[in-house]
Amino acid sequence: MKKFNIRKVLDGLKEVSSSTPSVQVGPQENHLIQETIQSDHFQLCKTVRHGFPYQPSSMAFDPVQKILAIGTQSGALRLFGRPGVECYCQHESGAAVIQLQFLVNEGALVSALADDSVHLWNLRQKRPAILHSLKFNRERITFCHLPFQSKWLYIGTERGNIHIVNVESFTLSGYVIMWNKAIELSSKAHPGPVVHISDNPMDEGKLIIGFESGIVVLWDLKSKKADYRYTYDEAIHSVAWHHEGKQFICSHSDGTLTIWNVRGQGKPIQTITPHGKQPKDGKKPEPCKPILKVEYKTTRNGEPFIILSGGLSYDTVGRRPCLTVMHGKSTAVLEMDYPIVDFLTLCETPYPNDFQEPYAVVVLLEKDLVVIDLAQNGYPIFENPYPLTIHESPVTCCEYFADCPVDLIPALYSVGSRQKRQGYSKKEWPISGGNWGQGTQSYPEIIITGHADGTVKFWDASAIMLQVLYKLKTAKVFDRNRSKEDKGSTEVSDEDPFAIQIMAWCPESRMLCVAGVSANVIIYRFSKLEVTTEVVQLLEVRMQYELNDIDTPDGGGEQTSALPTPGASPQTSGPPSHPSTSSNNSDGSNIPCLKVRSTPLKQSPGYQVDLVVQLVWVSGEPPQQITSLALNSSYGLVVFGNSNGLAVVDYIQKTVVLNLGTVELYGSNDPYQRQPRSPRKTRQPSGGLCDINEGSATSEDRCKSPTSDHRDNSFSRSRSSSVTSIDKEAREAISSFHFCDAFARKGDSTLTPCLYVGTTLGTVLALALTLPPAGEQRQLQPVLISPTGGKWDIRREGAMENRYSYSMLVRLKGSIMRMAFLDSTGSLQPPPYEPWYEPNVTADGEEREKVRKRRPVSVSPSTSQDLSESQYAVVCSEKQAKVVSLPSQTCIHKHSITEASFILRADVVQMSQGVCVACFCANGHIMTLSVPGLRPLMDVNYLPLTDMRIARTFCFTNLGQAMYLCSPTEIQRITYSQDICENLQEMLGELFTPVETPEAPNRGFFKGLFGGGAQSLDREELFGEIASGKANRSLAQHIPGPGGLEGMKGAASGVVGDLARARIALDERGQKLGELDERTAAMMASADVFSKHAHEMMLKCKDKKWYQF
Repeated sequence: MKKFNIRKVLDGLKEVSSSTPSVQVGPQENHLIQETIQSDHFQLCKTVRHGFPYQPSSMAFDPVQKILAIGTQSGALRLFGRPGVECYCQHESGAAVIQLQFLVNEGALVSALADDSVHLWNLRQKRPAILHSLKFNRERITFCHLPFQSKWLYIGTERGNIHIVNVESFTLSGYVIMWNKAIELSSKAHPGPVVHISDNPMDEGKLIIGFESGIVVLWDLKSKKADYRYTYDEAIHSVAWHHEGKQFICSHSDGTLTIWNVRGQGKPIQTITPHGKQPKDGKKPEPCKPILKVEYKTTRNGEPFIILSGGLSYDTVGRRPCLTVMHGKSTAVLEMDYPIVDFLTLCETPYPNDFQEPYAVVVLLEKDLVVIDLAQNGYPIFENPYPLTIHESPVTCCEYFADCPVDLIPALYSVGSRQKRQGYSKKEWPISGGNWGQGTQSYPEIIITGHADGTVKFWDASAIMLQVLYKLKTAKVFDRNRSKEDKGSTEVSDEDPFAIQIMAWCPESRMLCVAGVSANVIIYRFSKLEVTTEVVQLLEVRMQYELNDIDTPDGGGEQTSALPTPGASPQTSGPPSHPSTSSNNSDGSNIPCLKVRSTPLKQSPGYQVDLVVQLVWVSGEPPQQITSLALNSSYGLVVFGNSNGLAVVDYIQKTVVLNLGTVELYGSNDPYQRQPRSPRKTRQPSGGLCDINEGSATSEDRCKSPTSDHRDNSFSRSRSSSVTSIDKEAREAISSFHFCDAFARKGDSTLTPCLYVGTTLGTVLALALTLPPAGEQRQLQPVLISPTGGKWDIRREGAMENRYSYSMLVRLKGSIMRMAFLDSTGSLQPPPYEPWYEPNVTADGEEREKVRKRRPVSVSPSTSQDLSESQYAVVCSEKQAKVVSLPSQTCIHKHSITEASFILRADVVQMSQGVCVACFCANGHIMTLSVPGLRPLMDVNYLPLTDMRIARTFCFTNLGQAMYLCSPTEIQRITYSQDICENLQEMLGELFTPVETPEAPNRGFFKGLFGGGAQSLDREELFGEIASGKANRSLAQHIPGPGGLEGMKGAASGVVGDLARARIALDERGQKLGELDERTAAMMASADVFSKHAHEMMLKCKDKKWYQF
């Protein structure tokens, strides 16, 4: 009887029912690798956001907690404490934050938005939440003011009215200050929107109201009328009090400041034009630009500070924005790099009726945050400890590395610390609130960002923090004085010729390779010693192609109409004897896009240039941009590719090993049936081993240099895939590379060094490498690249030429994104690498040879190819993933990831539970697949592709970490690991810490006796429902926040929270009190019954004698 196999039945049902199936191909018994990773190991959540808040719009500071809050035009809220304590929140509406107000030392924050909503945030939890919201329906909010230690928030509107909100319950008071009662009854004109509200520091019952038209009103809250009115011809932008409450200062639209006495309402006692030219004939100074904000801060032992932004003369064309500090007779004008959004003066006391004693000014610029030290001469700035310089030059690419070698971050920090600027304030950073998290995550993490100006920045990203380690300027390699005749000046490179396009980095060997938009590749070595390079080594590479009409088969990659074929066989020129960018071709058509500098280059400790590779113009055509890049330090090779083909460079011998057009990789096995359009000049037969023209350097001319490396399987960047999918690129470009020790040919029994090449049409080809022995022979003997496919003939100029092809490992739909290899146990097999050594020290020969030996790759040898495979290749394209067993080259698993969309980024990553494939799709989905089985483990609709910045910068790394640029200035880090999500709360810092509020200033004996001190006001009695009545319900709508009872517990403390705390206590005790009432009633009923029984017993025994009992 035939045995019934239930597994085959289930597999068949799965194939029929699933639209995107994970298919197993081949005999199952040979590939029973136990997969330990499961779907419950994955969970997606945001961890932390770094960088400068994009498009900031407002700012606030808690002087007791020492926390800074910044709001943005997109409704984001960023909170900063001590270095390493940051928090990001987002208003759901996405409306601009127009103003922020802290409830000082209460752990709460009020935000006012451009959609006329006001929100109360609870900062006493690690992830702040909204407790209450109030949405105004009929009036536009223009200004808010919350007095210190008050629970009543004043809200000014565009109509000129002022409403009052109880911040505990977020309900409107019936007390309203109407604009027509505030201004003169005889005035017929509307005073304009409210631009300022503040109470008199010495009398809480007196409120100063500034209207845009230039009218200022001192309003008596108790009598509900205006005490004084102050009128000026120019519009008002801001108002500030002297701490004694007898004077205030206004800033105006004509660049003037007016100082007023409270009791003198005729004219200002003083008018100042800080930047105006004073005419000699006594006339009015020429008008200046508006003074947008002014602050008036007093000191106990000196002159007051008047600090203002704006007010520059109109004739100062091109002058940078300025902050002006007036102190006594001195006026300091501090130029800023960007326009000023807002500024705040930090003072020693939170009480407005005491000497302020200012010590710093926080200046929020459009693209920077500057803190100025007011206590030191010259007003130096503080060194900013936050990672706010990500956007110093626009970010063009990113890479993320987790679980790096432990000595890497100290090494980068030691060389980077020498790059720091001097002249900062010697005081500690004044924004110092909050506490660090208590996370246990200890592995090193590094983020690398490439920028438009050619800089590369290394960041320490360990434990959800971010700190810059080291900055590399790649533009130093090139001559910046390019002539107008340079063809590459505008046509290819446009405004950013030095922009970084792709980066390849090996953490173990510390080798770095970067590719720029001007078709150049620079290879760097890491050294702790300074060196002067007399001649920058240059290698010029020539690549070109022709388009032919072809027929694309249906089974493979995307349908295209034309593909590249090799034109004049790609040629290269070796490093010239002196730095020059000219070619040794007689036609003189080789022109590089950038000119390598010809003068000696002093290289500081850190990354030092080892070799520059440039693609040159051919026959008047610019070189195509590089689409893929990889580096391996164990092999000493760098490979890069574009839409023409690929080139392999031996950076130890400074020579080109292989330079092939894309079609030449296929040979007779080309699935696209392409034929060269026209014959070309006969090439020297190379047997498929290497491809170097007559002018390349001989072995004697080649320069000797130390080694380098890269791990391409997880970290090399291929940007061509997204471009291919969106633009339907017609050419077949090289999209990815992978170096490894593998079974290069079908049926091989030994591992050999290999280079795997992936193309945009979904083909993966294998190139076998033959490397000289380590040591001196590696410096002299050439690297050979052997064909892994069959032999084929090509007719060139009437003669038959033998050519060799490279075997096709597998074909997938869409552009190849990532390749990786597993050993026989299913563990990730990293490419071999060379450990780092100091390249500028001449070591003993034997020691150097030991250092340069490659690390062996551990692979379980197979005794029988029929029973066990020794290696598995994991290949992911922008449409699907496949797993191929080696050396049989059998596809054992495949999975169609997406049909309607395409993958933007894919990485094979190591999790703590095993290995998986992580993918980010253009439709916003983040997915993970097991390997080698390709089982779907997670699929979350996270983030739709809104711009190419996300596609260009999104990257996964090991241990469940990922990142992308969510704005031009900010990095968003996310995790897809369940373990990290569970521990995230512990890792996050705390914003609120219990701090005692400073004591109020002493009124003094005589002020207390004669009533000269601050006058208090019972606002509850004045604004409460009993005195003022109920507010109009149609004016605003109350919306409960998602913070809930737990959030209210956090916010209910201090002076503002007294009533809220009592209410919460009542709510918590209500149930217990009810239970107590029930028990008391039961006891009383029981007592009544007992009393009745006792009375009956007494009557029964009343007349009995004692002996009758």
